[in-house]
Order: sequence, then C-alpha cells, then structure tokens
Amino acid sequence: MNIFYDINNMKIAVVGATGLVGSLILKVLEERGFASQDIIPVATQKNVGKKIRFADRDIRISSIEDAINQNCDYAIFSAGGNTSKLFAPLFAEKETIVIDNSSYWRMDENVPLIVPEINAYVIKKENKIIANPNCSTIQMVMALAPLHRKYKIKRVVVSTYQSVTGTGIKAVNQLITEEKGQECEKIYPYPIHRNLFPHGGDFLDDAYTTEERKLLDETRKILDDNTIALTATVVRVPVLGGHSESVNVEFEKEYEIETVLELLNSTEGVVVMDNPKENIYPMPAFSEGKDDVFVGRIRRDFSQEKTLNLWIVSDNLRKGAATNAVQILQYLCK
Repeated sequence: MNIFYDINNMKIAVVGATGLVGSLILKVLEERGFASQDIIPVATQKNVGKKIRFADRDIRISSIEDAINQNCDYAIFSAGGNTSKLFAPLFAEKETIVIDNSSYWRMDENVPLIVPEINAYVIKKENKIIANPNCSTIQMVMALAPLHRKYKIKRVVVSTYQSVTGTGIKAVNQLITEEKGQECEKIYPYPIHRNLFPHGGDFLDDAYTTEERKLLDETRKILDDNTIALTATVVRVPVLGGHSESVNVEFEKEYEIETVLELLNSTEGVVVMDNPKENIYPMPAFSEGKDDVFVGRIRRDFSQEKTLNLWIVSDNLRKGAATNAVQILQYLCK
C-alpha cells in the first residue's frame, strides 16, 4: 500500500517525456515495476497527440493542461525550471505529488531535496512538491553521506568532469557532428570535440558558475549541515557515459582507509572499484546505463591531516536524474 495511494491503481504524468531524461524516466518506470500503471506522457504542443512507446504499448502524448485536469497521483517533471515554476503548483493544487528534476524548487525551504538512500525520511505527507538534486550533487553525496555520519565533513574540494549529456540532446548532437567534421548548431560557446572547458551553467557575479554553486548549496541541504565548507570547479568534457568527480574531503575526525572502504562497500547504491595494481577504477565508459555510483582511487591526502581523496563516477542521466526521481516515487509507494 502506497503511503498516499493504492500502488495498483496509479496515474503518473511524465512532463518532458520526449527529452533525454524524460524518455529515460519512462524506461526506468518500466524497469522498476510501473509498467502496468496509467502513464501520461506530456510534451510540447508540437508533439501532442503523437504516440510514444511504453511497456509494449503505444500511449498518446498529452498537453500539460490536459494532464493537470486528469488528477494524476504523481507527476515527474523534466522540462526545465520555467515549466516547473509555472506548472508544478498547478499539479499540487490538484493533490498531485510532483517530483521535479529542475533546479527551480531545490533550495525552497518548504520543498525537500531528496536522495532516497540518504534522506527520504524528511518527506512529509504535506509535501506536494519534492525536488530531485543536481546530477553531480547526487553522485557526490552518495559517497560522502556515510563518511559524514562517521567522521563529520569539514571541507570539500571537488572538480567535476561532466558529460555533454548533462546539457541535453543538442549538446550530444554537437559532439557527434563535430566528431564527424561536420557543421552543426552550437549549444556550447566552443567546440567540445577534442576539447574541454571550465564552464557549466551560467557565470555568477562571484565568478563561480551556477553548477558550482549547486554543489555547495545542495550538498549542505541534503546532508543537513550548513557548516560544511565546499569549493568546486565544473568542467565540461567530450564524454557521453556519465559524470566524473575528483573529490578531496577533510574530516573533523581521523579515519582509517580500511574503515572507509567498509563504509562505502556497505552503502546501498555505491560500488567500490579500487584496485590500482590491476588498473581497476571507475570510468564513464563503465558507468553508462547503470544505476550505481562508482567510487575508486580511494587514498589518503598526505599533505593535510584527516583528508581523503576519492574519484566518483556515475551515469548522470540515470542515478543523476531519471533513476533518482523514480526511486523517490518507489519510496512513496512503500
């Protein structure tokens, strides 16, 4: 029995169903036991009325206004901040619980920001909008949460190596066409093939980017600790398989590497890949299509006491977006 609804008779809207993340949400819903539910794909007006394949059947794409009026039990949003700002409250007014992938609601003090393995317990019955964190934040906190509980994090320095898939289908097309030596629409300010640039999101007045700021604010909110100091550099790289992060974390308490390995190995959704002698470490090519967060290159920072280095890799479209959103839905259905 769902804590809100009967799991055997649910109506679920997927807003942005034709996008990279939206189409993957549909796939993950099917994988995770929702194939028999009444799924309502929502897309832009030009796609309304077309058919989309789900669980061996064709279902018609609806307008967002039509979906609101269908009194859905849940709506999973992956259509950008402006759409979420405008329409999430309208769904909520109909008692539909919204799980939102955009950044719009994440730092609202009345909206829980959820990674189910870490803090699903903060969701209350009155929460009609639930925020899905940024993809790079999700994979980092999955590894940091058990360590924070044991040693208390003092400071984090993170550099990300983020896949073009995080920008969307136009960025993927730019990379592929540049690889072929062809002209294409540029979603990035520079070529991404055989290149990388330290630029994710929009630049702020303090010279950091919005992607870098999200890592700070969202990590503090999810771990429920505003004392954590964090600085980030976001880098976009010509990769399709997932995001990678080099993370340097300073603790309040001393640690032992063996205990760190035990904690990570026992954390649901985290896989330790750490055998340098055999060249075993996480890579986007390995993480693509998987739901786990992979951690390797686990080693002590000898330049400073109580400090650890980690290399964290995950498929940003799955655990970083679609899977985490569906996991939130699964939690609500338990």
